[in-house]
Amino acid sequence: MSPGQEPVFPEYETEASQTSKLLRKFKETPFVPIGMAGFAVVVGYGLYRLKHRGEMKMSLHLIHMRVAAQGFVVGALTCGVLYSMFREHLMKPKE
Repeated sequence: MSPGQEPVFPEYETEASQTSKLLRKFKETPFVPIGMAGFAVVVGYGLYRLKHRGEMKMSLHLIHMRVAAQGFVVGALTCGVLYSMFREHLMKPKE
């Protein structure tokens, strides 16, 4: 890139590290990492319980685990959308 030319996407061409970008994104949208963590916890617990499922079929256990994990992620994202709407529309100072 020549010295006089401005970058096309300045937010992508800065010298910020990946960790700082990730932390900035987590501060902007806090419910996304909560949803990801919840998904990981539900899947981990489901895999742990897989050994002690009793007479339940494997496919039924996996379906229940998938529904629980998806429900947690969708719930977290819904809360995040509601929070951002609340912050932008209700908490916004009147102009």
